[in-house]
Amino acid sequence: MTDPVTVAVDVNGADHGPAEVARGAARAAAGGVRVLLFGPAAEIGPVAEGVSVIDAPVSIAKDPDPARAVRRTPEASIVRAVAAVAAGEADALVSGGSTGAALASSLFTFKRARGVHRPALALMIPVPGHPFLLLDAGANVEVRPEHLVQFAHMGAAFMEAVGGVASPRVALLSNGTEATKGTENVVIAHASLVDAPGLNFVGNVEGFAIGTGAADVIVADGFTGNVALKVMEGSSAALLGAVRSAAMSSWRSKLGGMLLRPALRGLRNELSPEEQGGAVLLGLRKLAVVPHGSFGALGFQRAIEVAARGVREDVAGRTHARLQAAGALRRASDPAASVPDES
Repeated sequence: MTDPVTVAVDVNGADHGPAEVARGAARAAAGGVRVLLFGPAAEIGPVAEGVSVIDAPVSIAKDPDPARAVRRTPEASIVRAVAAVAAGEADALVSGGSTGAALASSLFTFKRARGVHRPALALMIPVPGHPFLLLDAGANVEVRPEHLVQFAHMGAAFMEAVGGVASPRVALLSNGTEATKGTENVVIAHASLVDAPGLNFVGNVEGFAIGTGAADVIVADGFTGNVALKVMEGSSAALLGAVRSAAMSSWRSKLGGMLLRPALRGLRNELSPEEQGGAVLLGLRKLAVVPHGSFGALGFQRAIEVAARGVREDVAGRTHARLQAAGALRRASDPAASVPDES
């Protein structure tokens, strides 16, 4: 029997407060994951078996300059949680505070995996019947073609390890399906991916094809990916709201709505971002998961479970091995990458 996975969780910055994160941690612990909560002990309160609290009340979740805040505030909860993972006290990180602080602290302490240009935020998009992985979802506003190539391989490795998809279909997000469509970076990346060893590259997909099952992994720069993500989230919320309003518009529709309620509740749950657990930061030497700060207990439970599964399936190791096998790792002569931006 393998040892239980331990996940370090930064509770500062969560919209519903530390106690709500602790409730999610309790659910994950009931499933066999050990959890270390870093945050204000007085606000976390009593915790369940399998959950420990490290009193770390200092938060930099709202700091406008995350990179500088990480460097100058070693006592911050996110910095201490990352340090615990780096020291071997935990196996992976979950942070529901500032994405920028989590990204900066992880990058400074975990370091990029050898040969990786930039880490990328990978997020499962819960489209009914056709879920897919989107990356980069906001870590890198500007990229080079070789970054997109690495994102493609990292996304494929994650879908194989965690998504359970054999030979996942990988596509580039562009404004046309032709190989010549898109920005210069997309066109160059497309040419590099066509014959990439071990990669099931299916070409470009357009925005309206998202969620149709055309690809299992969709690759974009962080600016495009983040915009696409927020458009999808906003459209989904608006559509569900419109359905709810229509169902309450008359007594007839209310009766129909009562009959449809179980199916609509299931659809709502399937579309919920909380079920996915948040974005996974790929390309570092340790695994980090970044759930949305607005998540409740369920979302944090899922984030911790995703982190634990990523450790068990050795996502970091398998990602690096795929990049190495494809010859996609950065060479010593290549220009060094700077700290990624936050979208």
